[in-house]
Amino acid sequence: MTAVRQPVAIRPRAAAQARELPYLNRELSWLDFNARVLHEAQDERNPLLERTRFLAIFASNLDEFFQVRVAGLRQQVAAGHSSPFPDGLSASEVLQRVRTRVLPLVEAHSRTFAAIHTQLAGAGIRIVSYEERPERQGELRQQFLDEIFPVLTPLAVDPGHPFPYISDLSLSLAVTVRDPETGERRFARLKVPPVLPRLWEVGARTYVLLEQIIAANLDVLFPGMEIVEHHLFRVTRNADLSIEEDEADDLLLAIEEELRKRRFGKVVRLEVERSMPPGTRALLQQGLGLGPPEVYEISGMLDLTALTAVADLDLPRLQPHAWQPVVPPRLQPPDEDEEADVFAAIREGDVLLHHPYESFTGSVQRFIEQAATDPDVLTIKQTLYRTSGDSPIVRALIGAAERGKQVVVMVEIKARFDERANIVWARALERAGAHVAYGLVGLKTHCKAALVVRREGRGLRRYVHIGTGNYNPKTARAYVDLGLLTDDPDVCSDVTDLFNVLTGIARQLRYRKLLVAPVGLRDALLGLIEEQVSRHRQDGSGRIVMKVNAMVDPQMIAALYRASQVGVPIDLIVRGMCSLQPGVPGVSETIRVRSVVGRFLEHSRIFWFGSGEHECFYIGSADAMERNLDRRIEALTPVEDPLLRERLREIVRVLNADDRRAWQLGADGQWRRVEELVPEPTGLDAFETLMGITRASLEAAG
Repeated sequence: MTAVRQPVAIRPRAAAQARELPYLNRELSWLDFNARVLHEAQDERNPLLERTRFLAIFASNLDEFFQVRVAGLRQQVAAGHSSPFPDGLSASEVLQRVRTRVLPLVEAHSRTFAAIHTQLAGAGIRIVSYEERPERQGELRQQFLDEIFPVLTPLAVDPGHPFPYISDLSLSLAVTVRDPETGERRFARLKVPPVLPRLWEVGARTYVLLEQIIAANLDVLFPGMEIVEHHLFRVTRNADLSIEEDEADDLLLAIEEELRKRRFGKVVRLEVERSMPPGTRALLQQGLGLGPPEVYEISGMLDLTALTAVADLDLPRLQPHAWQPVVPPRLQPPDEDEEADVFAAIREGDVLLHHPYESFTGSVQRFIEQAATDPDVLTIKQTLYRTSGDSPIVRALIGAAERGKQVVVMVEIKARFDERANIVWARALERAGAHVAYGLVGLKTHCKAALVVRREGRGLRRYVHIGTGNYNPKTARAYVDLGLLTDDPDVCSDVTDLFNVLTGIARQLRYRKLLVAPVGLRDALLGLIEEQVSRHRQDGSGRIVMKVNAMVDPQMIAALYRASQVGVPIDLIVRGMCSLQPGVPGVSETIRVRSVVGRFLEHSRIFWFGSGEHECFYIGSADAMERNLDRRIEALTPVEDPLLRERLREIVRVLNADDRRAWQLGADGQWRRVEELVPEPTGLDAFETLMGITRASLEAAG
């Protein structure tokens, strides 16, 4: 392996020089990614409920895009920031282009739902209108009176009642009523309660939307009034936190206060039914302080995230074929009635994990649970960025603390949208006696690492897990991630030093093998790229492969362009945003960019540099983004075992051979389906292929 001892530091170019290089806008690139997600909903080769799930994922993705990215752009415009982005566009120009791109995506989303709605009905899953169930309306009215009416609160808007607060991502009915005695028209807002199921079951796999039941019984809420009209709308607010950590005496309390403020973030989007009349729309815009560019008309059902309940139906004939993650052969228990000894397996050699093909429960979770109960384990240290609400990992850590082990947990309470859950876990860990740290000022702790210290013989031995994904057994069944279990003394020493930085006041500037942000990861990666430039000039052996979730860092992109200009072959597998423009003559002719979107969410990161004896591999938590390289604690670990390196090569080969789920980014900045670009597509599906490889490896191991 090539050691990275004195990486070549490549300084950022001046802004004017950087803008001379091709750079695709990151926000528009993200919308291209969500368009690829929508394609999976449109592709009729996918099982019907999987297509339904992708409809919900598209909607959820777009919600977060507005909550964070669009909200940030609007803040910049409001603050008068005039500095252009690396692509030369201003914040106001990006906002205009975002709207231009989102409008057709929203239309396509609605059309796709209309088609899937019909197909679901054909498969016996019906989302029907209230009027379509006349024989159930008496029963539904009684259910409304008993189960829905008590939690409803109509809020009038008039001189005596100001425009009400409307919560983020909430559905509401805009109701206009008329007083039959005076003829006066009045307006009220009625929230569709999120505490009740949105899809109200009225028969076997037959549902009516909750808002339709409410709308059909408005006379109960407005007795003596004539219901003139009612229309559904939905509000999206700025949900990003703004914390001055250096001014916060208690970061935990500061986060809790920001969570309370988040409820009142500025409105950034108003979704309305297309049938809503201009007068009602104008009233909402005025009350919410919005202009026409923030309003989006929706045809059909609003908020398709509710379709997750349909996608989860236990109907195997409409779902992808079931996949049961396999326990890696090295971690198989000797007997069905026994538990695997993960420590013994690690002592035999490093173990590379590939989720969800391989079991998270039978590997990472087993590692922590064994450490929690092993009488010879003295210390467990772990980072937690996101985890599940009923986390067995956290329960194991709590149990370890209660048994008297030293448990240290770095809980990142700034993890967006998981802040509240992480605060709950942090307090539970503290009550059990664990030492809990909340992160460093100005930096998010995004690395995924666990350290176990065990008494063995006359001394101590350390074991480490470093991964690309969160310690979350639920997402581990849907996200593709990698992890390394090792007792390599240098890696274990590095992780020990890293935890001392996270929990203490150490200023660790050098690590033995780990590449750690923000102290050296950027320079190390740039140095590795520059090394490939030198090797390619010498003997043509330069090679770069990066598999990441995002490639948007201008300095990293500029370095890859320089490598391409000397002929280094570069393969980038980028799930989401990619601002690098491949195939541009004289700039990026040797760079190929592809994205694979399908059954599982590609979330692993692989960095592969060089070939032959100079080859090196890293895996870890960092993407090629400024925030990951400069404003987060990240860690990449080398993978040195030749057999494990071959597994990483195999993963890359499969992803690069996929012509069923893969997309390719062209020199014109447009994404195209690979199957439409090759003369004779093989139909190779990376997810199916990797499931087959995993199954075959288990069978070969006996």
